[in-house]
Amino acid sequence: MALKFGLALMNDFPQDVVPASRISLLREQVRAARGAGIDSLWVLQHYLGGMPTLQPVHLLSALSQDAGEMKLGTNMYILPLRHPVGVAEEFSTLDHLSNGNAIAGFGMGYRENEFKSFGVPMEERISRFEESIQLVRQLWSGERTSFAGRHFHIEDERISLVPVQPGGPPIWIGAGAHRKGAERAARLGDAWIVPPHTSPEKLEVVLGHYRAERDRLGLGPASEFVVRRELVLDPDADRARAVGLAARNSLTREYAKYNAPDQTGNYAHLASDQAATETADASYLFTDPASAVVALKELEEQGLTYIVLRMQWYGLEQEQVLRTLELFRDEVLPSFR
Repeated sequence: MALKFGLALMNDFPQDVVPASRISLLREQVRAARGAGIDSLWVLQHYLGGMPTLQPVHLLSALSQDAGEMKLGTNMYILPLRHPVGVAEEFSTLDHLSNGNAIAGFGMGYRENEFKSFGVPMEERISRFEESIQLVRQLWSGERTSFAGRHFHIEDERISLVPVQPGGPPIWIGAGAHRKGAERAARLGDAWIVPPHTSPEKLEVVLGHYRAERDRLGLGPASEFVVRRELVLDPDADRARAVGLAARNSLTREYAKYNAPDQTGNYAHLASDQAATETADASYLFTDPASAVVALKELEEQGLTYIVLRMQWYGLEQEQVLRTLELFRDEVLPSFR
């Protein structure tokens, strides 16, 4: 099976950007990605904070016609902050608008200000996350559903809009690159999206935990083995590195203003510019096309089947994104087809 690739679009912007001015550029990127042979599109979610953020389900719905038959996924939708009945209906709507191409990427979230503003205690996020996934799956079955959990209760109800995909969109779990995260993703989802800052060495370890937990539960292999990677391509590898670091580190500094779990471990890249640069050199693909092929082949040899690539952060210009997509299409993707 050929290695598949997704594109993570930039849908959170610097404060001085009016996102309405970027919609045509996002559409242009989607069409270029579709033409480049990329399989899927992904957008993130945050609330409040210092970066204007287009909400993911709405944005993917707006881009669905440009995307054609590309898969449309959230990376990640902060599930504990929303009621699962609303989530089930929203993603079912996206599934209809995309002709059955939605992927529900669900994460737990980590920013205290988001949970406080929604009135959801941080200590409840795991139990809410797990209950929500269970209830969403039951609703997507199209059968009448009763559910009595710690947080959510419904009695003999049926979803108004049954998804196009039987049983609903695949659920891909966002979780930290550690044993508990790997085991939670194995237990709850059809796939796990491993974060981009996970080094190849650590990736080998956590994928071992993930596979072992699925085996222990008798679930068999996951539908896909997925990791995110950041990508800037240029014929000059040093120039690609400089461009990538400048843009990605600007975003990292913005993210570091909000609490994140364990800034000395799984989120060490948020601790300082030096830590962010070290993470980039270990895990990101800011390089020339030939070197990107080598790195991606190594991921494939580790058993990865799906790589979600982000090619734009903060102030990185549209021209650079389109250039990276062009080089990816012409000089990287042929090595995997």
